Amino acid sequence: MGDREEGEDPRLSEHRRFYAQSMASASRSDDSRIEQAFLQVHREDFMPPGPWRIVIGRVSVETPSADPVYLCQNALVALDADKGINNGEPILHAAWLGALDVHPGERICHIGAGTGYYSALLAHLVGPDGHVVAYEVEEALARTARANLSAWPQVEVRHADATGATLETADIIYVNAGVAIVPLTWLHALSDRGRLLFPWRPAESVGLALLVSRRGKGFAAKPLMPSWFIPCVGASDTAECRKAPSSEEAWATRSVWPSSLRPPDDTATAIYPDLWFSSAAIDELSPSTGS
Repeated sequence: MGDREEGEDPRLSEHRRFYAQSMASASRSDDSRIEQAFLQVHREDFMPPGPWRIVIGRVSVETPSADPVYLCQNALVALDADKGINNGEPILHAAWLGALDVHPGERICHIGAGTGYYSALLAHLVGPDGHVVAYEVEEALARTARANLSAWPQVEVRHADATGATLETADIIYVNAGVAIVPLTWLHALSDRGRLLFPWRPAESVGLALLVSRRGKGFAAKPLMPSWFIPCVGASDTAECRKAPSSEEAWATRSVWPSSLRPPDDTATAIYPDLWFSSAAIDELSPSTGS
């Protein structure tokens, strides 16, 4: 943690600065803290010992050495190759951070923390007055994340399945695993104006990042970009899906509703037992019952 440019190899410092500037540009945000987060949170501190197996596009290669300069780029880095677990593409996360507009002091639930790199970026953005609860279902990764994040007192790492946990009230729920069915408990955990950002994988051929924002009793939805993650343990089974969306329907989604507030109608793009997704904007619909 921290800016190591003083006394550091000038070549590495230059690469760090360019990497941070690139991620800030990818965020499409004017929040200068995003660039500082990518500059000051060093990726190698959250990786296994190098050389590293990295993936650029669909090509997997091993870096020539353990020089951190090889991590200052938009590449996946293998954390557990046998299970297909990696440290995701920084450019995607930069875009997500920009879309979320993270504020100092906010409470974040990070689901699928891996070894903690993106948890640390979130912790940087919420600052010492914020709080990040980082869930990781893989025990070895959770143990590593806890050690890696020890310098961030505002981060708490939990080895647990977040799909079955009772989440504390959160301003942001940030999910790094492919979700077919969103647990209703996640929506209930959102604060007023709280945001849920997750990779939606409701069908084999459908994968997109969806930003869901609480608006009273309903939830506005905004598709952001294509997004493909490994399945989220406990939330990847499509067997209970009553209506699976096509790619076009998924991208047309504009709101999400608990079925107890409003039953599905002909605007439904996807229907599950407890909630459904609609192509209608939230202000075009209203709850039909109270709660």
